[in-house]
Amino acid sequence: MQPYFFPYLGYFRLLAACDIFVVFDDVQFPRRGRVHRCEMSPGRWLTLPLAPMPFVTLIKNLRWASDARSTLDKRLAVFGLPGQATTPASERISRHLTGPLGDVTDYLEEGLRLAADALELEPEILRSSSIDIDPALRGQERVISIVQALGGQRYINAPGGRGLYMAEAFRRVGVDLQFLEPYAGRFPHTLPALFGNDLTDLRDDVRSTCLWTP
Repeated sequence: MQPYFFPYLGYFRLLAACDIFVVFDDVQFPRRGRVHRCEMSPGRWLTLPLAPMPFVTLIKNLRWASDARSTLDKRLAVFGLPGQATTPASERISRHLTGPLGDVTDYLEEGLRLAADALELEPEILRSSSIDIDPALRGQERVISIVQALGGQRYINAPGGRGLYMAEAFRRVGVDLQFLEPYAGRFPHTLPALFGNDLTDLRDDVRSTCLWTP
C-alpha cells in the first residue's frame, strides 16, 4: 500500500493481517489521495506542505516546501495539536509531528510505524523500492513480482483493490489473492483517535474487523 499520512483505522487492518507490509514508495504520487493528508473529522483535512513537483513524481521523491515546518505547525495548531498528548504513544506521535522534517517518505513511514506500535501491530515493514524486481513491471504484475520476491503465498489488499487485481492471475503463480471487507468500525479518523481514546478500544477495533474474503 502507499504510505498514507495517518490513514483511517481500517488501513491498519492490513498490518494486523499480514506478516510483511510493503510500503509502495516507487509509484506515482496520487495528488488527490491520502499520502500527504489525513482526515481529522468529516471534511476537515490536515495536509502536509509539500513542494510543487512534476505530475509524474514518485512518492519516494517527494520534497517538503521551503517553509514546511512553520506551515505544518500552523496547520497542527488548528486541530489543537500537539497539546492533547496524554499517553506515551500520543507523546511519541506529538514529537514526530513537530520534529525535524527530513525525507518525506521517512516521515510517512515513521508515522505508520508509530501508529502500528500504539496499536500493537508487528508486521515486518519494507519499501517496494528496496525489493529487487523488474522496474518496468506495472499494475498487478508488479505486485505479483513483489510477492514472489518475498516468498509470499497470499496477498491481502484493501477493498478498493477489487477492481485492480484478478484472482486468476495470482492463482496461476501460486498466490492466493484476498481482500479485506470494507471498514465499518468506530474510528474512521485515526490521528484524533490516537490522542483522544483508550488505545485498547482502537486495538480491539482493528483486530475485530481484520477479516478477508476471496
